[in-house]
Amino acid sequence: MHLKCVFIGLLYQRDPNPIKRTATHLSWHPDRSRKLAVAYSNLEFQRSSKDMSYDSYIWDLEIPNKPDMVFQPSSPLVCLEYNPKDSHILIGGCYNGQIAYWDTRKGSLPVELTAVELSHRDPVYNAIWLQSKTGTDCFSGSTDGQVLWWDIRKLSEPTETLVMDISRKGILENALGAIALEFEPTMPTKFMVGTEQGIVISCNRKAKTPAEKIVCTFSGHHGPIYSLSRNPFYPKNFLTVGDWTARIWSEESKESCIMWTKYHMAYLTDGCWSTTRPAVFFTTKMDGTLDVWDFLFKQSDPTLHLKVCDEALFSLRLQDNGRIIGCGSKLGTVTLLEFSSGLCTLQRNEKNLASAMFERETKREKILEARHREMRLKEKTKLEESYKCLLGDTYNVLNPISERR
Repeated sequence: MHLKCVFIGLLYQRDPNPIKRTATHLSWHPDRSRKLAVAYSNLEFQRSSKDMSYDSYIWDLEIPNKPDMVFQPSSPLVCLEYNPKDSHILIGGCYNGQIAYWDTRKGSLPVELTAVELSHRDPVYNAIWLQSKTGTDCFSGSTDGQVLWWDIRKLSEPTETLVMDISRKGILENALGAIALEFEPTMPTKFMVGTEQGIVISCNRKAKTPAEKIVCTFSGHHGPIYSLSRNPFYPKNFLTVGDWTARIWSEESKESCIMWTKYHMAYLTDGCWSTTRPAVFFTTKMDGTLDVWDFLFKQSDPTLHLKVCDEALFSLRLQDNGRIIGCGSKLGTVTLLEFSSGLCTLQRNEKNLASAMFERETKREKILEARHREMRLKEKTKLEESYKCLLGDTYNVLNPISERR
């Protein structure tokens, strides 16, 4: 296996503004064009400046020195996503909670913008297009604890709202903040939400009541979940990135993840699966490194460890061909890396080996979960028996035999 990584000629795209902002989100052109949409925003509220630009950009890899297009939102964009059905259309989630959409044929200003009073109350950390017949439907998540659905043909109000209250009472004050969203087109009624409290919420949009739409939760991270994605080959297995680890889960094992990386010294900030190899995924860290993991080759450490830059990496996105990856940094630099064929070409028997590993680890976790339940039940029974004995002894002390007669 060739694990060499080569840099492509067009390596950097930098925030052209004097006051640098974080490259918070990347989106590749859906038609395999060499264009990349980048959202720029300052997520450190106390570091904001009145002179800081609100602009975000589309970059053409063939012309790296200046943006191919400029977006001019009313509030900085935290996320920006190409429409997979129409590459002229992009949806953006703003720092002030609004949703906007652009048509690249109509200039730099948004075509339409949601009303502030009907938008999110916090920054929109993620917005995803849905696989609808019209190609105009999307949904968004924010740390205000809401997931909202939109039709860009009528952005006056959301088409649907779901409060991320895992008690299923729909109380916004109790809701968990949404940071990462996941939607798999082959599972059109399902979606998942990664929260700032480290919990993944699995949902069913077509359930009858809001309470029933929240199906189950997965807990394991100690901090916010910055990335959540299903394996493109085995969708019942998904990857989460947060705190100091990346974790792989199975929908069949809800009490714990089935695989996980070691705890790193630096905080993890983003991650994604390879689009061409089921056993490979990527993670970025606050120390400016990109890690490439191939769990069939090595599980304790990354297969490839790359120092991309000297500042923190905050975002990454892999092209559909699995060969070129973009990494966005805290100071707004997007670094593009091209991998050798060994990391983006399906290996012999890899699908079967990855599937067998997922199934084996899921089965092992199920056995451990059953064992833990059995131990907890025994402990509970033992405590109850001890409590009964204690009550009996107390009764005997307080009531001497002569009185009981």
